[in-house]
Amino acid sequence: MGDFWVFGYGSLIWRPGFAHVETRRARLYGYRRSLCVYSFVHRGTRARPGLVLGLDRGGSCVGLAYRVPGNLRDEVLSYLRERELVTSVYLERMLDVRLDGGSVEAVTYIVDRQHEQYAGALDADHAARIVRGAVGQSGRNEDYVLSTLEHLEALGIRDHWLEEVGRRVASS
Repeated sequence: MGDFWVFGYGSLIWRPGFAHVETRRARLYGYRRSLCVYSFVHRGTRARPGLVLGLDRGGSCVGLAYRVPGNLRDEVLSYLRERELVTSVYLERMLDVRLDGGSVEAVTYIVDRQHEQYAGALDADHAARIVRGAVGQSGRNEDYVLSTLEHLEALGIRDHWLEEVGRRVASS
């Protein structure tokens, strides 16, 4: 098996955690970055859930595509499945992502809309209210959102809805 690609849109942008030989800016059509997943462990609890990012249907999403050597396929996929599929709120898919000069198929994790952790489409104010004050094993939910925005900004990636959530979170 040859090299393969992985698409990152949230924490995989700022903490991929796996070996790769190339990183490219990429756009996924048909899905958008959204705080649409309730976090009961890493950024919240069952009693006080937080929100983390998922890819939900509609629009498009700019992120990063990582090219992984084929000889690391099993190791990297095991790592990603352990990281992303803990509660089965994400579904692993091979989807076309657009790079400069063409498209590649990439391993992508989209939200399962039937899962109990699916929060649905929230407006920025509602999302910010959920994020504010939520804390889980990996820290404060506000830090997760603001760190994601810092990394997106450093890459020149705009996400107006997430930026609005960030403004509301930061102003509290």
